[in-house]
Amino acid sequence: MAGSTFGEMFRITTWGESHGKGLGVTVDGCPAGLCLEEADIQTYLDRRKPGRSRYATKRSESDAVEIWSGVFEGKTTGTPISMIIRNSDQHSSDYSALKDIYRPGHADLGFDEKYGLRDYRGGGRSSGRETAARVAAGAVAAKVLGELGVTVRAYTASIGPVVCDPDAYDEAYLLQSELCMPDAEAEAQARAYLEECLAEKDSAGGTVHCIVKGLPAGIGEPVFDKLDARLSQALFSIGAVKGVEIGDGLYAAVARGSENNDQYRESQSGPVKATNHAGGILGGMSDGSSLLIRTAFKPTPSIARTQLALGRDGEIHSLEISGRHDPVIVPRAVVVVESMCAVTILDLLMRNMSAKMDNLKKVYT
Repeated sequence: MAGSTFGEMFRITTWGESHGKGLGVTVDGCPAGLCLEEADIQTYLDRRKPGRSRYATKRSESDAVEIWSGVFEGKTTGTPISMIIRNSDQHSSDYSALKDIYRPGHADLGFDEKYGLRDYRGGGRSSGRETAARVAAGAVAAKVLGELGVTVRAYTASIGPVVCDPDAYDEAYLLQSELCMPDAEAEAQARAYLEECLAEKDSAGGTVHCIVKGLPAGIGEPVFDKLDARLSQALFSIGAVKGVEIGDGLYAAVARGSENNDQYRESQSGPVKATNHAGGILGGMSDGSSLLIRTAFKPTPSIARTQLALGRDGEIHSLEISGRHDPVIVPRAVVVVESMCAVTILDLLMRNMSAKMDNLKKVYT
């Protein structure tokens, strides 16, 4: 299977399936000398692991990470960092009825047509559980970025029709929110909406906003490897993502140039942008202001109500999906968005080191 590797200078390769013995990631290109231990990775994994909320799958996984290589005496060695997360709570029998049925909203049909066979236990490589490996890699990337003064923070901006009020953003509340929302009133409304979904054997989608601060101007490439293009590729590679917007996104299409252009004003620290409609990216490169990224997730496709599904026999079948599934995946996807943004940004930061002779001279003279 191709397509399991992302990045060039900072490169990650994920492996494993939802109901296999485990899954993991190999991180290549991490600089030597970074202080790193399993606890650094575990903090991120704990944010996405299942079984922590009424609104998440009841699958109980510790998601305990093991670093197998690339770290010696608490520091990275510059060699590939290999990490594994063992599966311990697979209920593979829950999926036996799906062996010959393609679930609505899933990749079952495409997988079968591409390979001629598929791991029907939870979706195999198409499962959301694969993202645990990305989060482990993202934790490493985020720690490197932290050493450079770059922070990546994401949060649940909406669930179904419930949208957080930007003016009510509360960082302290976000850190303890079950739904990863920074707005207490919106979270209460989201809970009520999710209870309706559960009662009706249905699910919900939503959006995740990500803000990147401290990124210098000039990161990214002006043509095919634009910063926004690479971020979009990274985020669209997450299962269930159906839309990515930078800055004003689609709203820019209905604005006038005088409204969309970011003009400058004076501040105590010097000239700064008065607005950030561009979301921190112009011409495929960072412009020195915060990156503003929005990611839209579709509703969880595994729902308990009866649906009509296509079978391998070409017939339509009545299907009721049992097992343990998230009624909404958005809160657990927040850290996945953070991780993929961190991996992308670090990769482009490292690639940018060769953009100017002055950069090479700083290292080698």
